[in-house]
Amino acid sequence: MSTETSNVLHLDEAGFAETVESGQGVAVVDFWAEWCQPCKILGPTIDKLGERYKGKATVAKVDIDSAQGVAVKYGISSIPTVIIFKDGQPVDKTIGVVGEDAIAEKVDAQL
Repeated sequence: MSTETSNVLHLDEAGFAETVESGQGVAVVDFWAEWCQPCKILGPTIDKLGERYKGKATVAKVDIDSAQGVAVKYGISSIPTVIIFKDGQPVDKTIGVVGEDAIAEKVDAQL
């Protein structure tokens, strides 16, 4: 299942498999958790990226507490972690609170 707030999808494991792993193009996925303070700091940046890449890339959030299988599969050991996928494959990532331009630079390299 997936839900959408602004231009950011909130994906569970099935939604992630359908939208990101089976998808074409570029996807920016924020792995986070409700209890994670740095994740809350990064949240507005992810929302801005959703606006910035509307129609160009998928921007999504995955709660690692409810999608543990995805977190394990991609080796998420620190959050927030943002992974950039291209055609379903991880191609780049950031760990920790990173600025919008730093993430955008990685996304732009894949578009």
